[in-house]
Amino acid sequence: MSFTDAITAGFRNYAQFSGRAGRSEFWWWILFTALVNAAFNALNVATHEGSILLGSSLSGVWSVAVLIPTLAVTVRRLRDAGRGWPELFWRLLPIAGLIVLIVLIVHLCDASVVMPTGNARRSAVVAGEVKTVCLRTANLKSGA
Repeated sequence: MSFTDAITAGFRNYAQFSGRAGRSEFWWWILFTALVNAAFNALNVATHEGSILLGSSLSGVWSVAVLIPTLAVTVRRLRDAGRGWPELFWRLLPIAGLIVLIVLIVHLCDASVVMPTGNARRSAVVAGEVKTVCLRTANLKSGA
């Protein structure tokens, strides 16, 4: 999934907590929200009379505006990794929770979970052991 596709999917599915989101969709969305947040924060103006925190105000509004879409894409990513939405509560722990959540999010899709969104699985025997690889339907259609 490309950067623009991930942004479009993030806004199109802004409150859809069902389904799955691939790693690329999740990380492109996180990058987009962080870049917009940084751009807004750069708009802070320092004058000799004090600071004008226009950027911080816009950044706060942006963060509230993308809160639901970010939660939705995170829940869909956790589901794609074979985890449930309650795993999102790890984020409530100050530092360790964020680390645990990132580790859970970077996992490949789980082979034991039924993929209702059209994802397909193939098992390949590599060096005598069976490894399960989750492939997107688009990759299967292109012959990859």
